[in-house]
Amino acid sequence: MKKLVFTLIIVFCSLAPAEERLEFYQGIRQLGMGGAGIALVNDETSLLTNPAGLGKLRDYILTVVDPEVGGSEKDVGIILNGQPAELINAQGLLSNLRNPKNMGKHFHLRGQVFPSAVFPNFGIGLLAKYEYNAEVDDTDTDYKLQYTNDIAAVVGYNFRFWDGRIKIGFNGRLINRVTVNETFPTTSTNLEFKNIASQGIGLASDVGVILSAPIRYLPSLAAVVRDVGNTQYNVADGILSGEAGEPPQTAQSIDVAVAFFPIFANKVRSSISVEYRGIDSPDEVDALNRIHAGIELNFSDVIYVRGGMNQIYWTGGLEFQSSKFQFQAATYGEEIGTNLHKREDRRYVGKFSFRF
Repeated sequence: MKKLVFTLIIVFCSLAPAEERLEFYQGIRQLGMGGAGIALVNDETSLLTNPAGLGKLRDYILTVVDPEVGGSEKDVGIILNGQPAELINAQGLLSNLRNPKNMGKHFHLRGQVFPSAVFPNFGIGLLAKYEYNAEVDDTDTDYKLQYTNDIAAVVGYNFRFWDGRIKIGFNGRLINRVTVNETFPTTSTNLEFKNIASQGIGLASDVGVILSAPIRYLPSLAAVVRDVGNTQYNVADGILSGEAGEPPQTAQSIDVAVAFFPIFANKVRSSISVEYRGIDSPDEVDALNRIHAGIELNFSDVIYVRGGMNQIYWTGGLEFQSSKFQFQAATYGEEIGTNLHKREDRRYVGKFSFRF
């Protein structure tokens, strides 16, 4: 009997989904470095990635505009084989994906902006994010749709101890969430977000810590507790469309990381980090889906070259920075298959920022 139970557990684990972990926020620098970020952040993205990173700021940063857009390599074929104007509504997206040339292809589209003002140990910002993941299976039977529209106001603060070797930060987020995560028959009609989406307003908080040793390479340990105590979206009704009840709660999770910062030459520095996500959340059996590792080479604070491993897939990124402008690009692979049958979705993202 024990052998049978053990066998069933192994089979279940093998077939358990390794679907994409939908994160509240991922910055483009993080994506280029294999998804690793909580031990590295030192700018406005600290507000959402790890608020303890606010303790690394030496001056203020005011971000006026920073549009970031990303998509899948499959999107080009889907667009060419369909009607692009219909890709941003639920029914039109279904019609596009039912084209025989598009069936079995995964559609991914994400756009976000995050204007903000951050200072040493303090910051505020406003995030607006839209994300689509959708696919019609090869048999033209199921239409899987994941859609998230988040508008969030965030404030963060950090405490520094022992000359900054210990940083403890926290944020507070007021979130209006509109979301769909369902599978519909491909024969469905009149699918509109206002009828199928859940919506609600929630209060959330993350708490982060960074411990840095004052020795060569500045080895650092970092951890973030996300959505402390679980985030419920029942504070109030939402301000946008969505009539299918409240969104499901976001469970608390803990991410941990280690980082090093070698200096190779007078104007060449680097950042190296390995991160493990969701150590308290056994929702993915395959530990590889939780591992993120990356390296960044910094040339005179002007050119940045990045690479890494997101889950088991390679990533890369470039950045050109001046005193007021940033141009960034990255590519990464995302796991959308199962633990037994891995499936990569190769994605590309670009960003422009004006800040001072």
